[in-house]
Amino acid sequence: MTQEIGGFAAFELHPNILAAVIATGYEEPSAIQQQSIPIIMAGHDMIGQAQTGTGKTAAFALPILHRIDPAKREPQALILAPTRELALQVATAFETYAKQMPGVTVVAVYGGAPMGPQLKAIRNGAQIVVATPGRLCDHLRRDEKVLSTVNHLVLDEADEMLKLGFMDDLEVIFKALPATRQTVLFSATLPQSIRAIAERHLRDPKHVKIQTKTQTVTAIEQAHLLVHADQKTSAVLSLLEVEDFDALIMFVRTKQATLDLASALEAKGYKAAALNGDIAQNQRERVIESLKDGRLDIVVATDVAARGLDVPRITHVFNVDMPYDPESYVHRIGRTGRAGREGRALLLVTPRERRMLQVIERVTGQKVAEVRLPDAQAVLDARIKKLTNSLAPLVADAESTHGDLLDRLTADIGCSPRALAAALLRKATNGQALTLAAIERDRPLVPTSAPRERSDRSSSGDRPERSGADRERRAPVPLAEGRARCRTALGARDGIAAKNLLGAILNEGGLAREAIGRIQVRDSFSLVELPEDGLERLLTKLKDTRVAGKQLKLRRYRED
Repeated sequence: MTQEIGGFAAFELHPNILAAVIATGYEEPSAIQQQSIPIIMAGHDMIGQAQTGTGKTAAFALPILHRIDPAKREPQALILAPTRELALQVATAFETYAKQMPGVTVVAVYGGAPMGPQLKAIRNGAQIVVATPGRLCDHLRRDEKVLSTVNHLVLDEADEMLKLGFMDDLEVIFKALPATRQTVLFSATLPQSIRAIAERHLRDPKHVKIQTKTQTVTAIEQAHLLVHADQKTSAVLSLLEVEDFDALIMFVRTKQATLDLASALEAKGYKAAALNGDIAQNQRERVIESLKDGRLDIVVATDVAARGLDVPRITHVFNVDMPYDPESYVHRIGRTGRAGREGRALLLVTPRERRMLQVIERVTGQKVAEVRLPDAQAVLDARIKKLTNSLAPLVADAESTHGDLLDRLTADIGCSPRALAAALLRKATNGQALTLAAIERDRPLVPTSAPRERSDRSSSGDRPERSGADRERRAPVPLAEGRARCRTALGARDGIAAKNLLGAILNEGGLAREAIGRIQVRDSFSLVELPEDGLERLLTKLKDTRVAGKQLKLRRYRED
């Protein structure tokens, strides 16, 4: 411990920052930290060449926090990241290191979340802004002075930002920042485009280069599946029906998500358990032992909870939520394919996460192939096979042990043996869909593989005919100011009309008619526009509301 403290103490960081670093369990500074922290603390511009996983977040977060003035309630540092996953990771790291610095606040700014709260946090004086370039430019269009007080700029994964087409956005951001700022640029590679940025926007930068090898995982079959964010559980359940697995670990981002998904799996008859940071060590050990000996087949875990988990039975890894960075992805999928065994890793990707998938592919040097949800025929075949396997061992002596009972029941009921067998099958399958039509109705909707190209139009300029599925996938109309879009899984196929939803919300929510905006009823779900102000309270009031005998379960719509 003395050595650990000595390592970071040598930088002469603020004592509260040093205490937070020690509390994280960091040992010695990494190579990139050792070289970068003194340079950034001294106020120099810097170019750091290092890959994800080298500890570079702390390399810029610690010295920047050291130079932040908590008394000034204004943005002082801006960190740009190419994807929202990386932005969230960086923001979380800053919050961790600033835990013992009263008055220092961090805001993450990224697409797919309401703009209002983000802009409010900036205007309220968040000193650290972590942003994706596209969403930050959206804010600049609303308030061009929002970055006028920033004196530290970090471009994290700069080469990825350029590969993802953010050059124009970066130039807009550079112009909105004070010319006197400190600029730090991190990039795994230094192509000419990065060098050009450095020449134009950095002043006499210091260079730091850390050699790392490309992360590869060659022994594991990798695939990804495009899904809508609110259809993930349905997609997971559909995949499990056809995947031939021994044991499986599913990764999600939050503690609550581990509990929700594990509960959904248990309800479908799977032997599943949650593993998160709130679970006591002895309980964690019991879960892992149960996975090893077959009492459990599925564990739903967060990244932190799964550290050190090594169970040879694990044949599959499902990344239900996108990992924050490529290194986390490599660590996750490395839970399978142990000791020369085959492994399979599936990654669920929402439309907004396509860019992060590209980053993962570039860093790992491997293509993650796209797969589709199993079709209705594959699900039906899997269900019948499972039923066959469960009944086959019972047939051999069934007639000798229960033949007389069969004769009596058919006589008492007045039915044929076939009718009685069918009734027992219905009871045994507990309402499970066992026809192609019924399975097709239950299938989750998935996004198209790629956005529709303009060339889809005919030469006459006419729009192509839309199928029912296309209509399901069409983008919602733009929201009016002050409104939020909410979603319910109830739709036309449930016998729901707009007036039913309107009446239920008016009656149970206590709203005036004019407070409710557009209501869009589609086949398998509906969208309702509600006031942004007080939305969480309203959704709580509507929690137990039923429409046409079914729970409304209204929640904020995630447009990704």
